[in-house]
Amino acid sequence: MTDVLIRSAKPAAKKRRLHDTFGLYLEVLPTGTKSWRMKYRFRKKEKSLTLGKYPDMGLRDARDSVSDARKVLREGRDPGMERRVLTAARELSAADTFEAIGREWLAEQKPGWAHGHFKRQQSLLANDVFPHLGPRPIAEITAPEVLITVRRVKERALERAHRTLQVIGQIYRYAVATGRAKHNIVADLRGSLPSYKSGHFAAPTEPEEFAAHLRMMNNYKGTPAVKAALKLAPMLFARPGELRKARWADIQLDNAEWRYISSKTKKPHIVPLASQAVTILRDLHKLTGRGLNVFPGQRSVIRPMSDNAVLAAMRRMGIPADELTGHGLRATARTLIEEELHYRPEVIELQLAHEVKDSNGSAYNRTKHLTTRKKMMQEWADYLDKLAEYPA
Repeated sequence: MTDVLIRSAKPAAKKRRLHDTFGLYLEVLPTGTKSWRMKYRFRKKEKSLTLGKYPDMGLRDARDSVSDARKVLREGRDPGMERRVLTAARELSAADTFEAIGREWLAEQKPGWAHGHFKRQQSLLANDVFPHLGPRPIAEITAPEVLITVRRVKERALERAHRTLQVIGQIYRYAVATGRAKHNIVADLRGSLPSYKSGHFAAPTEPEEFAAHLRMMNNYKGTPAVKAALKLAPMLFARPGELRKARWADIQLDNAEWRYISSKTKKPHIVPLASQAVTILRDLHKLTGRGLNVFPGQRSVIRPMSDNAVLAAMRRMGIPADELTGHGLRATARTLIEEELHYRPEVIELQLAHEVKDSNGSAYNRTKHLTTRKKMMQEWADYLDKLAEYPA
């Protein structure tokens, strides 16, 4: 048999065979598929072994495979059985990876979960866990490897890091229950992340829960300035102090931008204004536009509203402090924009006026990803509108 003969072999109405030496032959199917097979005898029974497909396996490789199979025969073993055992072992190994078990766990949970919750858990694993732990056999993963994975998430959002660790722990419990892990190593990581309950701000991260808060904030019946601030706070997710101290001189309604110096980084920052935000600000400008402050205080127009004005309004509406705060709106936006709108974390972090560095370690300037951020802010405002319409 030669390479020229193999290439020129044409399919016929019935499968045909081109024979080589030591039981090797090429099987040509009517469909045109060409497969290498080997005929052999083991314990007086004639058997055949599939070696591979042509052209993925060439003539030389096919002959090498026959040589290996004949060596197995000389040692008194069945090459076909050894091939099946090896294939089964590979399949079992693939089924025991963290990703395979994680997806199996997701499928088990799906019937009892709301669709949105399932998609968020699926997104969390796909974005933050599977790229790092997915290919590894779950029984071989160590606690330090898991900790490294959740610390990557912690750099973006501590609350999400806690949720990530919790989900990994649930997958390990499932793996232990199904006999593919001996120990839930997440139990060894208790206390490895700083608490987000103390020192961090309450923030709903489930759309259904946030929708209820939005409806209450949108229906506030107080002063126009506080009412506008309540609508803009989740839409712009600026730091509460920056929002209440906003000045008309920094807002360009025609360009749909709010430009100011970040109170945290002390650097220029740009907040693209969605069409909904522009409408709210234009209406408010009719009332407060002659003054310096977008949201003037009730007692003095030369001073901005108090830092307690928005929080007090939330409490009067019945939103408790352990459910939502002004700062918590930033965490809510960060989580939902990533999980529901699927924007990259660095784009969201830039819009949050956090220090974000590129691959060279240089801090991004204020205009980085600005086009994408404008699109994101409009999509976020549209998403909030739809969210507020969720059935109560």
